This record gives sequence, structure tokens and C-alpha cells, in this order.
Amino acid sequence: MLVLDALTIALDGRLLLALDRRIAPGEIFSVMGPSGSGKSSLLAFVGGFLDPAFTASGKVLLEDRDITDLRPEARGIGLLFQDALLFPHFSVGQNLLFGLRPEVKGRAARRAEAETMLEKVGLAGFFDRDPATLSGGEAARIALGRTLLAGPKALLLDEPFSRLDTALRQSVRSLVFDLIRETRIPAVLVTHDREDALAAGGAVLDLGTGALA
Repeated sequence: MLVLDALTIALDGRLLLALDRRIAPGEIFSVMGPSGSGKSSLLAFVGGFLDPAFTASGKVLLEDRDITDLRPEARGIGLLFQDALLFPHFSVGQNLLFGLRPEVKGRAARRAEAETMLEKVGLAGFFDRDPATLSGGEAARIALGRTLLAGPKALLLDEPFSRLDTALRQSVRSLVFDLIRETRIPAVLVTHDREDALAAGGAVLDLGTGALA
């Protein structure tokens, strides 16, 4: 469970958002709104990297643990961005291994985890591929796999499908949402696209109107 408890974010004295929300395991809570409405600031606060120019209050609880004041790397939260952000000097497999949680020991065991993830994201046999040879959809799948291999307790999605064309957007979106539900990770999705929010299947908060559906 990810809990946003009495959360407020303001900039220069102007309140951007006020939110109380419990996000269940496997639930995707979508946040929409125009630029400057506070969508990215919400993700930044939950992730632990909100610009100090903003004023924030409230708590972030994850699995009944208060993580509000923890460093980003100590929170157990994964992030997916608009760009895949793969390391160009690593192979696909090495990109996956970079994200793999450190308790998996031994070359064979680590390779097996990466290969299993490649199968889950529909890219079996891609371990030795150069990231430069990947399509946009393939790169997005590898980015998702790398994030999940870190074993996050929650996931933040910042417009992760916006750079994909319509056909790829639908297939990658389905894969991402299915894996979130399968792994029972609470997730927050920020998007401009109402179809993304509807496909997520959870509650949708529109910061432009204040409506929660």
C-alpha cells in the first residue's frame, strides 16, 4: 500500500495540489492536468527529489513505513520516464543487470534473472543486443524490465508512453499495466492522455478541474 497522507504542494505561496490517497497493491492511480498544475511535482515529492523551491507538507507511507524524509535511493520506489534512458555503452542484458537487486548473487543466477525478465517483456534472446538497434517500443520494454528487476515496492510513471506511436503505445501500455497488476505494485501514473488514464483502470484525478473519478 502506498499512502499519500494529507499531502500539499505549493509554489510561491500558490497551492498546486492537496491530496489524501491510499493506493492499493496492483492499483494504478492516474493524475492528469495541464502543464504547471503540479503533476510532476507530485511524483517528485513521492520520489524524494522535489525542488526546494516548492513547499510541501504531509507524509508518504509505503508498506506502513514513513519514507517522507528518506533519500530517493532508500525509498524502494521505481521510476519510468518518457525516455528509456538506457546506457548506450551497455548491452541490453547489461542494462538489465545494472538494475538487478544486489541480493541476487553469482553470474549464472543474475543472467537467469535477466533472461527471465526478457521473456516477460516479450524480448527473449535480446541479452547481447546493442540498445542502439532497438525500436522505441523495445527500448521502453527494456526500461520497464530494468526497473522491475530492482524490486521496487511502488512505481512512478511519468508520461512513459508519450514518445510512442499509437500502435506501440497501446501494446507497451498493456504490458506495463499487466506487469504492475501481476507484481501487485502500487503505481502513480502522470499523463496528458485520457486513454492512458482510462486504460490504467484505477481512479483518475484531474488537477485542472479538481475532479476525482
